[in-house]
Amino acid sequence: MRIAQIAPLVESCPPRLYGGTERIVSWLTEELVRQGHEVTLFASGDSRTRARLVPVCEVALRLNPAARDPIPHHMILLDKVRRRASEFDVLHFHIDLLHLPLVHCFTQPALTTLHGRLDLPDLQPLYRAFPDVALASISDAQRAPMPPVNWMGTVLHGLPRELLPLQPNPVGGYLAFLGRISPEKRPDLAIEIATRAGMQLRIAAKIDEVDRKYWDERIAPLVRAHDNVQFIGEIDERTKADFLGNAGALLFPIDWPEPFGLATIEAMACGTPVLAFRRGSAPEVIEDGVSGVIVDDVEQAVAALPRVLALDRAQVRASFERRFTAERMANDYLAIYRRLIEQRGEAANVPLQAPVYPLPAA
Repeated sequence: MRIAQIAPLVESCPPRLYGGTERIVSWLTEELVRQGHEVTLFASGDSRTRARLVPVCEVALRLNPAARDPIPHHMILLDKVRRRASEFDVLHFHIDLLHLPLVHCFTQPALTTLHGRLDLPDLQPLYRAFPDVALASISDAQRAPMPPVNWMGTVLHGLPRELLPLQPNPVGGYLAFLGRISPEKRPDLAIEIATRAGMQLRIAAKIDEVDRKYWDERIAPLVRAHDNVQFIGEIDERTKADFLGNAGALLFPIDWPEPFGLATIEAMACGTPVLAFRRGSAPEVIEDGVSGVIVDDVEQAVAALPRVLALDRAQVRASFERRFTAERMANDYLAIYRRLIEQRGEAANVPLQAPVYPLPAA
């Protein structure tokens, strides 16, 4: 199958450091190539892939100090896709909404995976205006705020089976927090849980400019005030295996409708169980009592921590292998691609009906 993967340009594929959507696009692209498909990746020029790369900008926008506005660069991306659309059997967009007015102009079927939160009020009129665009969600919980749209399926994320190895005997003796420093991720609650449990906490997270004030005024003082807390900053893929693998558990005290939570399955791949709040997709992703424990508040989290730390790490890894590999993710998307192609073929074979005009009155 000839497949176009259209990635955001904020990070490279895969990202050098933090980055969720572009990392998923990379893993999906490489698995499709491994399975023998002809894949073209539209992405930043510093991306690394075995697919055919169509570079849109020289480097990822977040790493380019000269790039102030992402919209012009994504307009160039869309024009490149438009010019080459006829080369593909299916177009797979990962850029949320910028391309929606163009979808009906393509003769090829197009799928859009929505990677972000969908409960923002401005999105409601947008998706009502494009009810026929083929969409994929990354969890069933992500769909909850949406008006009626054309869902083609839910495809849970997956990562390469051998990317993050099982660590059956962690040596760190600490709890981990991985992701972003932001109010909805609640690193402050992770600090509270670890402190009340009498455990070390290591925080590996990026700080976006929009969250710089939150870090300066809320989280940095907490880190300084607690000797059991260490802030590491952003980490790359090689560091992640050691960071997650040697943690006793990953803390995931989210306070927003998390669409997926990539850090949770990265931890599972290492055999590290997850202690998560019951928000968004967490109950879908985490098998309660197998790969982690779901709780409702800090009190429950502190009480549940001994149970989390006692979970069988081999079973945590087995849950990952059963549910969250890149191979399973790619196969799920391939099934949707084939269904879209079949639907497009059936529509093309429907004969046009001649218009019927009423006869003039006698």
